Amino acid sequence: MNPGRGLRRASWAGTVLFVVTAIAAAVAPSTFEPVALAVAAGLFVAGCGVFLWAFFAMAGRSRTAQLELAQVWFLVGPPTPPPVRLSLLASFGVEVVVGFATAGARPYTSLAAGVLVPVYGLAFCGLWAARHGTFPPRAAVPGRPTRRLRSPDADPGEPNP
Repeated sequence: MNPGRGLRRASWAGTVLFVVTAIAAAVAPSTFEPVALAVAAGLFVAGCGVFLWAFFAMAGRSRTAQLELAQVWFLVGPPTPPPVRLSLLASFGVEVVVGFATAGARPYTSLAAGVLVPVYGLAFCGLWAARHGTFPPRAAVPGRPTRRLRSPDADPGEPNP
């Protein structure tokens, strides 16, 4: 079983596309700089969308599971298998290094947009945790009533317990 394989592939596909275009733009700016800018901006926007998707998925899970930010966004701890953690964090790390290296190699150019691309890799870490991570159940808070959700096969006229 390989949970979230498609998410890891999508993360790496964006990373490879970014690396190729950013390095090409650093070497031959007049030819590839517009392409690199479009790819960086596209990955940033896509990353923002995936980030929101992951955030809302985690918000839904937080009602019943005890979530820690480091477990969700940086895949720290036991909920994430080591190969998954390595793959997704390596993708994120490559985006950080290449983004800052190419922006530093050609400062004050459109290559500076590459520093926004790591939002893409980080968003896929969160989405993997939201869809496939296992978290301990939320502990009851003293003095706060717990609310159980109605069973799907309960009578619609029956009050929520």
